Amino acid sequence: MSTSYGVAPRGYRLPAATRIGRVTLQVADLARSLAYYERVLGFRVLERSAGKAILGDQAGERPLIELRERSGANPVPRRGRLGLYHYAILLPDRAHLGRLLRHLAELGERAGMSDHLVSEALYLSDPDGLGIEVYADRPRSGWRLNGPELAMATDPLNVDDLLQAAGAEPWSGMPAGTVIGHIHLYVGDLDQAAAFYHEGLGLDKIVWSYPGALFLSAGGYHHHLGTNTWAKGAPPATDTDARLLEWEVLVPAREDASAALSSLAQSGVAVERVADGGTARDPWGTPVRVRAGS
Repeated sequence: MSTSYGVAPRGYRLPAATRIGRVTLQVADLARSLAYYERVLGFRVLERSAGKAILGDQAGERPLIELRERSGANPVPRRGRLGLYHYAILLPDRAHLGRLLRHLAELGERAGMSDHLVSEALYLSDPDGLGIEVYADRPRSGWRLNGPELAMATDPLNVDDLLQAAGAEPWSGMPAGTVIGHIHLYVGDLDQAAAFYHEGLGLDKIVWSYPGALFLSAGGYHHHLGTNTWAKGAPPATDTDARLLEWEVLVPAREDASAALSSLAQSGVAVERVADGGTARDPWGTPVRVRAGS
């Protein structure tokens, strides 16, 4: 898919059909986390074993989130750590987002709220302080440009209009069609982030004038990945912290995964390969798995 905005990498470019797959998180108390993810967000447990659970929406079997317990892991401090800023759950439409907003109010759960022009979003933190965005996209036909960039902002959310869109139907959990829409990371340097994710992995730059941030995607999406330096001076998350353990970039074929990993390797990044793809770590130690997947 060609677009009239953004900057393509000079070398390898990820296919337009690229999307985000499973997010794997380390948490301090699995039972506590599951209570939150089921009651507050409405996920369904697809698999559970000692110290691990895999979550999906209420209708399908696609894994969206994997929780792994490290008993007593340190919660995320207020200033954050290099690594996860938030992962973002994309709902099928704004009616479901409105129902979730009403559900959160009924539970007394506090949420941040923003209108990003391309989407409307709610922001929460799980029991370990890991950041979560839940959002609904606006139609691409209504997205606007600022010259070569896609126009994005952080404006107040029209709460009344969103609740009106919800109608009378109650929130009944994550609906069919829910996916992980994007990942947003704290990084130490935007140029280094661009070298890894843009020139190495092959994502297009989409928004680069947002203060302290860079947004990247494949196929003209507003962003599959956000990076920012808003936690400047914070250390990277460690093995003893609640943190993002891994996130997935799904590409259509094994050949696409191999090409993306080869591009990273050619830029000097260490790559671990497996049959359907492989894994690399960004400059701050955050692992990204690239694999073929539907």
